[in-house]
Amino acid sequence: MFCHPLSHCRRALVLPLLAVLAGQAAGADWPQFHGPRRDNKSDEAGLLKEWPEGGPKLLWTAKGIGHGFSCVAVAGGLVYITGNVGPDTLITAFDLDGKVAWTAKNGPAYTREHPGTRSTPTIDGGRLYHENAEGDVACLDAKTGRLIWALNILKKFGGRNITWGLAESLLIDGDRLICVPGGEEVGIVALNKLTGETVWTAKGIGEKPGYSSPIVVEHKGLRLVVALMAKALVGVNADTGEFLWKFEHTTPFDESIFLPLYQDGHIFFSTAHARGCRLLRLNVEGKKCSVELVWRSEKLDSHHGGVVLHEGRLYGFCHGNYKPRWDCLEFQTGKEMHSEATGAGGSVTFADGMIYAMDERGTVVLIKPDPSRRLVVSQFKLPRGGPGPFWAHPVVCGGRLYLRHSDTLFAYDVKAR
Repeated sequence: MFCHPLSHCRRALVLPLLAVLAGQAAGADWPQFHGPRRDNKSDEAGLLKEWPEGGPKLLWTAKGIGHGFSCVAVAGGLVYITGNVGPDTLITAFDLDGKVAWTAKNGPAYTREHPGTRSTPTIDGGRLYHENAEGDVACLDAKTGRLIWALNILKKFGGRNITWGLAESLLIDGDRLICVPGGEEVGIVALNKLTGETVWTAKGIGEKPGYSSPIVVEHKGLRLVVALMAKALVGVNADTGEFLWKFEHTTPFDESIFLPLYQDGHIFFSTAHARGCRLLRLNVEGKKCSVELVWRSEKLDSHHGGVVLHEGRLYGFCHGNYKPRWDCLEFQTGKEMHSEATGAGGSVTFADGMIYAMDERGTVVLIKPDPSRRLVVSQFKLPRGGPGPFWAHPVVCGGRLYLRHSDTLFAYDVKAR
C-alpha cells in the first residue's frame, strides 16, 4: 500500500520514535550526587554490555578543572564539576562537547590534608547549588553562573567543620534546600531555595556533620530527612524539622561518609574500618517515627565509594580494615552471597543492568551483577589526571561515562550502536 509522506502511515512510524527519544531525554540528566533519586542508579538503556580492548571510545578530555574528588552533575545540556584552582573553589560548566560554558567561584579552596573539592553541584529549576568544604553555600544561575544568593552555614547556624572539611552535596526537597551544619544548637536546616532564607531548623543533638549527604524519604505518609552524622544516623521531620530519632554508630576518625540508601521502609548505611553495615526498619505512627535494627554485618564496610542495590542484593567495594574486598550481601537478611579480595577499594554506579566501578588506582571495570561471584566483563586503566587517589565516583548519563581524576575530566562513549 502506498502512503503519502504526510499520511498516517508515516506518523505511525515517527510517533514511536519520538516517544523513544522523549524517554531518552527524560532520563538524560544526572542533576545531583548519585543521580535523580540519590539511589546511585541510572534509568538509561541501550548501553554497551562490554567494552572494546582498551576501553570505550574517549570523546573528550577537559584539563584545568582544578584538583578535587567531586563528581559531575549533568543537566540541561551542561556538565558541571568543581575543583581547587589557585586560592579558589571553582565551579566549571561544560557543554556536551567539552567546551567551557562558564566558570564561577564559591569561596576559598580547601588546602588542608587531602586538599581538593568534595561536594557535587545540585541542579534544580535552572539553578545550581553548591557547598564548599568551608561551609560556603552558593545559588547560581545554571546557564550563566550568575550568583543569585550565598551564605555560610557554619557562620549563620553555629556549625562545626570537621577534620577533612565538609563534603555534603546539597539536597533539594520541593521548594527547600537541605543542609547539615551540625552545630550545638542547630543540626540540620531547611532554606528557601530561591532566597536562602531559613524555613526551619532541627535542633542540635551533639552531633557534628558527617562526610555524607542527606536524603529525603517518605514512609506511611511521613516525610523524613535522614542524615549520617559524625557518630549517628538521624531522622527529622522533613516538613517541620522536628527531631524524630537517632541511631548511634561510631567509626574511627568519624569517617561517616556513606550516602544512606532507602528501600521499602528500610534504611541501609555503612562505614569503614570493619565497623560494617546496618539495615534499619522505620516504624511510623502518625507524625512520630522510630527505628529498629533488622540486621548488622561486618561485611560490606563501604568507605566512601557507595554501593548498588540490584534485584534484592547489595554490591560494592569494602574497606576490609585495610584489606579491600568486593562484597555482595542480601538486602533483606544481610546474608553474604560472595566476597573477593580486590587489592584496592573504589566507587560504583549502576546503569542498564550493569555496575560501573573504578578503584582507587584508576582501574575502571564493567561488572555484570551476579550473586555467586564478581563477574568482570571489561576493564581499562584511566590515565592519571594529577596527584592523589582516584576517589571521584563514576557517572553514566546521556550515553556517556564521566570519570574524573584530580584536575582532569574524561567523557567516554558507552552507547550501544
